Amino acid sequence: MREELDNLLEEALTFLARASTGKEISDFRIRVLGRKGNLTQLLKRLGTLPEGERKEIGKRANEIKEELETKIESALSQIQEKERKEALEKERVDVTLPGRRTPLGTRHPLTQTLYEIIDIFSRLGYEVLEGPEVELDYYNFEALNIPKGHPAREMQATFFISDEVVLRTHTSPNQVRTMEKKGPPVRMICPGAVYRCDSDPTHSPMFHQVEGLLVDRGVTFADLKGTLTAFVHQIFGEKTRLRFRPSFFPFTEPSAEVDIECILCSGKGCGLCSNTGWLEILGSGMVDPAVYKFVNYDPEEVTGFAFGMGIERIAMLKYGINDIRLFFTNDLRFLRQF
Repeated sequence: MREELDNLLEEALTFLARASTGKEISDFRIRVLGRKGNLTQLLKRLGTLPEGERKEIGKRANEIKEELETKIESALSQIQEKERKEALEKERVDVTLPGRRTPLGTRHPLTQTLYEIIDIFSRLGYEVLEGPEVELDYYNFEALNIPKGHPAREMQATFFISDEVVLRTHTSPNQVRTMEKKGPPVRMICPGAVYRCDSDPTHSPMFHQVEGLLVDRGVTFADLKGTLTAFVHQIFGEKTRLRFRPSFFPFTEPSAEVDIECILCSGKGCGLCSNTGWLEILGSGMVDPAVYKFVNYDPEEVTGFAFGMGIERIAMLKYGINDIRLFFTNDLRFLRQF
C-alpha cells in the first residue's frame, strides 16, 4: 500500500506539472481527493492492515493528501494568474494608435430623393409648404371635387379616424388650404407623409408624396408639360424620354399620367415595365374649375395645373429598388449603399 501511495503522488505531481487550464486541475482534484477519488479509496483500505502498519500508512497518506492539496492550490493559482495576465494583455490599449472616429449617419435614400425634388422645384420658383397629416374629410375629398359617394373615394383606401376626420391620403389638401389663404398667383409644392390601407412590395400603408400646384393667368397644358419635362430630365437625366398619357383625376381636367422610358430595358420591353417599355412616375393635369369654387377663385380669370408623385416611386426607379418595404426596415446593409 505504501508503494501505491508513492506512485499516486508521483503521478499526481507529473500531471500537475503538465496541466495548462484551471478546469484540468479542478477535475484532477475531484478524481484524486474527492469522495470517490483514488486517495480516498486507498484510505478506506486502512482497516484491513495490521495495527502497527496501519498507523504508519495512515500518517503517510495524510502527508500525501496535504502535499497534494498544497500543490493543487499552487498550480491553480499560477494558471489563474497566467490567464489574468493574458486577458489584460489582450485588453491593453495602445495609446500610440490613431483615434477611431465615431461613424456618422447619413441621409436616408428617401430623404435624399426628397431634397433633390425640392431643390429642382425651388430653382423653378416653387414655394415649399406643409400641411396637417390628420385632415378633415372636407379638405381631403370634398374641396378636391370628390363628394361623398364619389367612386374615387374607394380608390383611396382611407384610414378614417371619425366620419369627418381622416389620415390624409394625399398631400393635395394643402393646395386647397393654400388657395384659401392667398389669391393667385400660387406656385407651391407640398411634400409629406400620406396614408392608405395598402401593403405589398410596391405599396406601403405610409408613404411620401410631393404635390405641386401653379395657378395664374394664362397657364396652359404646355406649361405643365414643360415643367414636368424639365423635372424628369433633371432627376433621371437629359436623355430620358417621357410621354403624357390621358388619365382621370377628380380634381384635374384634362388629366395625364407621365411615363418615362424603362430604366432597365431602355424602352425595349422587360419584366419591370411589363413589356411596355414605359414606367409610370406621376399624375398631373389642369386644375378642374370646380375646385376653384371652393376657394373663391374665378375660373374665367385664372387657370392652373397640379401634379403629384410618390417619393418612394421616384427613389425606386432612380436607384433600381424592387421592394418599397426596404425603405422602412432600417437594414444597415441596405442603407449604407446610399
